[in-house]
Amino acid sequence: MPTLEFCTQIDAPAAEVFAWHARPGAFERLTPPWDDVRLVERSGGIEDGRLVLLMPLGPFRLRWVAQHRDFIPGLQFRDVQVQGPFARWEHTHRIEPEDRNSCTLVDRIDYDLPLGRMGAWLGGPAVARKIRLAFAHRHRITHDDIARHSAARATRPMHIAITGSTGLVGSALADFLTAGGHRVVRLVRGAGAPRHAAQDHVATEQVRWDPAAGTIDAAALEGLDAVVHLGGAGIADGRLDAAHLARVRDSRVDGTALLARALASMRHPPRALIVASAVGYYGDRGEEKLTEASPPGNRGLLAPICLEWENAADPARRAGLRVAHLRLGVVLSPRGGALAKMLTPFKLGLGGVIGPGTQYWSWISLDDAVGAFHHALTRDDLAGPVNAVSPHPVTNREFTRALGRVLRRPTILPLPGFVARLALGAAADELLLASARVVPARLLADGFQFRDPGLEPALARMLGRDTPEETASDAHPATLHTRP
Repeated sequence: MPTLEFCTQIDAPAAEVFAWHARPGAFERLTPPWDDVRLVERSGGIEDGRLVLLMPLGPFRLRWVAQHRDFIPGLQFRDVQVQGPFARWEHTHRIEPEDRNSCTLVDRIDYDLPLGRMGAWLGGPAVARKIRLAFAHRHRITHDDIARHSAARATRPMHIAITGSTGLVGSALADFLTAGGHRVVRLVRGAGAPRHAAQDHVATEQVRWDPAAGTIDAAALEGLDAVVHLGGAGIADGRLDAAHLARVRDSRVDGTALLARALASMRHPPRALIVASAVGYYGDRGEEKLTEASPPGNRGLLAPICLEWENAADPARRAGLRVAHLRLGVVLSPRGGALAKMLTPFKLGLGGVIGPGTQYWSWISLDDAVGAFHHALTRDDLAGPVNAVSPHPVTNREFTRALGRVLRRPTILPLPGFVARLALGAAADELLLASARVVPARLLADGFQFRDPGLEPALARMLGRDTPEETASDAHPATLHTRP
């Protein structure tokens, strides 16, 4: 029976670390981004007898049901497989106090593979490596998330509303905040707005709004601490023809204006409105290094929309709310967005440089995007434009080579610019061929700590291509103990 044990020291009280694991959103934060398993259903918290149902997203949809057992408040709980892919699986979580302000997180996994010795011979090394990578990720996320919450510790949990909470950034931000003890309200459209199945167990409130109809339940937003506005039609979800461009513009500008007017009219408005924007604000600028002080672009279709989008928050600004506009670069995650669309062709060896390859892509990992929004929520002096991008923008050629190296695939098939335009229309010029060399001057000046400043290590981490040795060289490693 193999046993794997992982230990990490965390500079936070044991009670705080245990509470983080027990809250909604923690499971989603701990699930590796490269893993195709999703939480389908959960019967309560982590106390004895509670069940968790997991399901792979691929073609082999094998149910994995685990039951929580041996619950000791503040110290441990255990997950035991009652149905699933292993012959036996027991995962013991322990939080061991070191002193008043630190503890050791210990994860111990005891398991057997099916088919006895033959199963161990055929799949043992691969399964052990997958477990090591998953728990290296889990320990890093636990350490870093708790550190971020501790560094921004408020006197009380915040009450925060989020639009676009089912999107890539919104869902990750909601999980981060609820696991950190904050209370999240989701602004949803229609009578039955869909949510990701993995979030159905999260006990968050819902408030109705309809940006297209100009309606919002403003009374339900009274008493909030802040609102994060992430809603809007996907820019990459069409060819950016006139109809799609109008949807992009209307959903962002009209939605922001509706929200800003509603907040401005309240008797007790929130202190802050944090609005997603985009580096498309700067337009196509070649090799020019762009900071928040740079003027808006005068080339392209998206720059004027971004300017109008940001100006739409003026009613909230005039009413005294602190308004920050996070100008997002390309948000990288295998769970969605640009990277998810690239993975299949690159894994097949069909990836290559797009157009000249010299155009700059300003990017940010999903975890750093979540961190940037959290930073903006908790810094009372941060207002106006904030570039939410990595401090190291790369050219398309550099991006292509880095992704190829991480996936260990060749990247020799270029995509000429005219072919990209034939396939994608104006979206090719705006999203693939435009150059925006954006740097996060304000975040850096404000002391924000990037988890993923460099592209290649970020890709390796989020795609599960780290080795335990590479992970152990990080600033806050998980110390790995393995017993046969």
